[in-house]
Amino acid sequence: MTAQSALNLQFEQLLPAFCQGRIVVRVLVLAQALAILLSLAPTLDQDFWARLGLVSLFVHWVALLTVALLCQFKKPLLHLPPRQLSGVALLLLLLVTLLVSTAAFMLLSHHGWQSRADYLAFILQTMLIALLVGGMGIQLFALYIEHSWRLQAQSRSELDALQARIRPHFLFNSLNTVAELTQQDPAAAEAALLDLASLFRAALNAGTVAELEEELALAKRYLALEQWRLGDRLKLQWQVPAQLPKAQLPCLTLQPLLENAVHHGVERCHKGGTISVELLLSNAFLTILVTNPLPELPGRGGNGMALDNIRRRLELQFGAAARLSTSTQQGEFRVKLVVPLITTVGNV
Repeated sequence: MTAQSALNLQFEQLLPAFCQGRIVVRVLVLAQALAILLSLAPTLDQDFWARLGLVSLFVHWVALLTVALLCQFKKPLLHLPPRQLSGVALLLLLLVTLLVSTAAFMLLSHHGWQSRADYLAFILQTMLIALLVGGMGIQLFALYIEHSWRLQAQSRSELDALQARIRPHFLFNSLNTVAELTQQDPAAAEAALLDLASLFRAALNAGTVAELEEELALAKRYLALEQWRLGDRLKLQWQVPAQLPKAQLPCLTLQPLLENAVHHGVERCHKGGTISVELLLSNAFLTILVTNPLPELPGRGGNGMALDNIRRRLELQFGAAARLSTSTQQGEFRVKLVVPLITTVGNV
């Protein structure tokens, strides 16, 4: 991903965010802070609270109408390059300011609070304030986007290095399994090699996204390789709905969770154990539960690095909308993965 494409992606992700309630609340808070600053400016009018009330009403109307227009026209605006998008957003702010200023001036002059001869000066003042505030807002958003891109690039490089350390471990185990199957069951060895090829083909695209159906297929291929190696010690339990939702995940999200379940759970139990994969659906979220037995054999824990890896990838992909948590109960270790049900997301 180039720097320009990353910036384009960040701008595309910015507009839909303005339709979220938490963003609207933040805009209102910033608008109120601006109203307080404008009311504190020196003036001949000594009634501070009346001035604050009028300015607050004016600023909030401008802010809410501008955000509403950005949300209403977000689909055509998403196709604009960043500079044009910034210009259109600033133009919308100025147009809304002009309309609200005209309405406010008519109301004030009707009640005798403003002279009709001051219309042009009043409009120029409000438009100049809107221009300055809009320009500063665009600059702050540009700094935020550039900062986000740098963090994303840094996190991706760290994840690539982490994946490079993990791959050889899995490759050696899989090749040993295939070598044993070659003498016992050549057809099974061929199937295992095909599964291994599919997994490493997916590993080459670890920085992209995958459909939920593809992730489940890769997870089953991985478990098929491990089941050749562990035999009856590894038992599987799938609770997956017949109709899968249109959801996406960072590529190779489930496989590391299952690898942890095998190596830090089933392998360290004398009699093996059962790995359970359960999918739960709600209106807006997909929940994936991966459960494995707690180990009976003492050993060094090593699943934390993979879990941190997945958390960081989910954060890059979905922000605060995705969660990964772990718990221990009744002799089992459970990983709970919650992601939003969306159909189009950007690259990790």
